[in-house]
Amino acid sequence: MEITEIRIKLMDDPSERLQAFCSITLDGCFVIRDLKIIQGTRGSFVAMPSRKLMDRCPRCSCKNHLRARFCNDCGCELHEERANKADDGRAKLYADIAHPINSECRERIQANVIVAYSLELEKAKLPGYVCTYDDFGEENYATSVEEITYTPMVPHSATTSTATATSSTATTSRPRHTFVNRVAQLEEEGFGSGLV
Repeated sequence: MEITEIRIKLMDDPSERLQAFCSITLDGCFVIRDLKIIQGTRGSFVAMPSRKLMDRCPRCSCKNHLRARFCNDCGCELHEERANKADDGRAKLYADIAHPINSECRERIQANVIVAYSLELEKAKLPGYVCTYDDFGEENYATSVEEITYTPMVPHSATTSTATATSSTATTSRPRHTFVNRVAQLEEEGFGSGLV
């Protein structure tokens, strides 16, 4: 196995324990995303991608995280100490999605990632630095319903020339959302104009 590419996304706050996210490509054909570089007591280490462990509510069977004190669905109070314990006595709240099977592989991945992280820190100091980590739009902000606006319907009693001018204005100012476009189109055709 050869690590052919490492991409790093540095965190904004250097005082936080989470220093960066990382993706690695193995043999040029398999990518593992969301490895974390974390500042530990003995230096930085690499944590494998993981998911939160869940259990089911005894009342409604809805899934809840093991730290949840109440069911997300029915509100039933849940016992706080219900997570299984690891060998060191700590609660097991996460499970690795992908991880090395032996310590040699783990050490090789960690060594390569830490070197790439150090190089990324140096690159980030240069003017015009651009991160190469793929976020798939996760840093974008969603559009809220309040931001969507469209031109209201013109009453049917309006003259043909006014209606034509308004419909051309409505066409140019319509939003990109399909549902809202369809509503505006139906209103232009006079759908629902008899409703009060």
